[in-house]
Amino acid sequence: MGQRWADFQYEIYLNGMTGATPRLPTDLTRLEELAEHRLPPRAVGYVAGSAGSGTTAAANREALDRRRIVPRMLRDVSERDLSVEVLGRTLPAPLALAPVGVLSIMHPEGEKAAARAAAAQGVPYVLSSASSTPMEEVASAMGDAERWFQLYWPKDPEVARSFLDRAKASGFSVLVVTLDTPMLAWRPRDLDEAYLPFLHGVGTANYFTDPAFQAGLAKPVNEDPNAAVMRFVGMFSDPAKTWPDLAFLREHWDGPIVLKGILHPDDARQAAEAGMDGVIVSNHGGRQVAGSIGAADALPGVAKAVGDRLAVLFDSGIRSGDDIAKALALGARSVLIGRPYAYGLGLDGQPGVEHVIRCLLAELDLTLALSGHASPASLSPADLIEHH
Repeated sequence: MGQRWADFQYEIYLNGMTGATPRLPTDLTRLEELAEHRLPPRAVGYVAGSAGSGTTAAANREALDRRRIVPRMLRDVSERDLSVEVLGRTLPAPLALAPVGVLSIMHPEGEKAAARAAAAQGVPYVLSSASSTPMEEVASAMGDAERWFQLYWPKDPEVARSFLDRAKASGFSVLVVTLDTPMLAWRPRDLDEAYLPFLHGVGTANYFTDPAFQAGLAKPVNEDPNAAVMRFVGMFSDPAKTWPDLAFLREHWDGPIVLKGILHPDDARQAAEAGMDGVIVSNHGGRQVAGSIGAADALPGVAKAVGDRLAVLFDSGIRSGDDIAKALALGARSVLIGRPYAYGLGLDGQPGVEHVIRCLLAELDLTLALSGHASPASLSPADLIEHH
């Protein structure tokens, strides 16, 4: 018997007896508009913005909305267990917080607040390479809670190796390698504000605290911050990387390795052949390629190609519990959530992120039960219908 996530609704109703209502909406699709009203425009623009005119972010939503759940009746759903096995670990629910960089632009506590929220709710936190807080500080804020490290694979192999060593020493158990960002996309919301946080030295904490990074600087970071920023910009990512380069990661990381940004079944097969442990079907929330396939439209093909060999995870477009149910039915083992928790963080710090996690999992629990499922395991493509 797993945690009773659905009980969150009764907690809210009981608190209502004293006149208390939730500080944030329980319909998480309303968070973005709230953030637009309450938070600095450049910060919200950086989180909300997408590549080009936003066609891919829209396609992510369309691909999920087009699929509809077909509920089944008179099945025993009195006891439910949302726990899942992913990458050799048991998670209490099929959810993790996706890597989102520069979270200090949303809230002064940044990554630490998000990480503590994940730890408090028992879901994995994936820390971005581009965090505004060094990985060691995030790790100590989490105690022994499940944490994964996302790598933007830098040009400098010494910095890459140093990042992996530090992550391992800090108790990060899974390596998530983002492949879809060998350069930053054309992002009009940021371009119109002429705003890139990294140039202001935000989102560079892991680099500026790294001995291998510092070794390449003529002066310490604080004495010549501009030189440090330029070194960061020059090595942030490497468009020359190809499949054989994955051997370097396998050599320097002994835990599970998951490739993020996989959309084509052949790329998923190459990940399996390269000895990887999982893939995340993702188009970076529509932030990298405008006019790209919606992530949920890519998911069935990838799940069919490698679902028996690799852990298939999913992100890009998840906004509700029913979205999670649909992704699980389409073949994902677990999902990652990005923008909604960033808005929750900006609006209410750690409690805001916990609110987002609890709303999502309460709604998932209720969606499963009301559709005739006692656990994620019984979901399959047969539980969905596509409408055109």
